[in-house]
Amino acid sequence: MEYSHDDAALAGQPIGYWAWAAHTAAVTHIRAGLARHGLSQPQWWVLNQLVGHAGGRDRAEVADMLKGYLDTGADGIGVAADDLLDRGLAAADGDRLHITADGAALHATCAALQVEMRARIHDGISDEEYVRTLKVLQRMIHNVDGKMWHH
Repeated sequence: MEYSHDDAALAGQPIGYWAWAAHTAAVTHIRAGLARHGLSQPQWWVLNQLVGHAGGRDRAEVADMLKGYLDTGADGIGVAADDLLDRGLAAADGDRLHITADGAALHATCAALQVEMRARIHDGISDEEYVRTLKVLQRMIHNVDGKMWHH
């Protein structure tokens, strides 16, 4: 891999651009993979919250938990949940959402895909490098009083 600049020049590069470029590349890659299986990223997030919960999950609780993901908002999560219900990938029992057998099968397929996509994104990057990068980014967020969602 060739880098855009030497180390001295990279030290002067704007974080806003590089954080945006990394975000755009990673999210585009993830969304394209999910789209090949007919899911949007918010739909994936909702399915992921339903799997393994035999008693279902409260719809408002799921929306509240996911509303900060990539500025989707509670309304966007509600739309994603409605789409899953319409497609028979989830079912509702009052205010509780349940994953269906079809939803669980699609979730299993996309969970395996997530592992593959993560491996591609992290290719050539050690866990130590990744952790260090996240700590640096979190420090920058803290330095400007930014908001971090704890997932």
